Amino acid sequence: MKGAGSKNGWGLLLMLLAGIVLGGFIGMLAQDIPGLGWLSYGQTFGLQQPVVLDLGILVLTLGLSVNISIASIVGMILSIIIYRFL
Repeated sequence: MKGAGSKNGWGLLLMLLAGIVLGGFIGMLAQDIPGLGWLSYGQTFGLQQPVVLDLGILVLTLGLSVNISIASIVGMILSIIIYRFL
């Protein structure tokens, strides 16, 4: 049985995703501001060309690209801190 102070794992996952998305958005907005351009510094990794799976009657095209920036990491850390206080 869960205690009264236990938290939901799905809630943490949603908070992390929201923090990453908002942090990335803030990083995009801040890249043109001279003092905040460092927030958009990051690395992109993933598949250069999508993988195509042809099954005859169905064709699936799969691709994945992840862009991690300093702002998205800060957003993720802030979302964890906010989650702990909820």
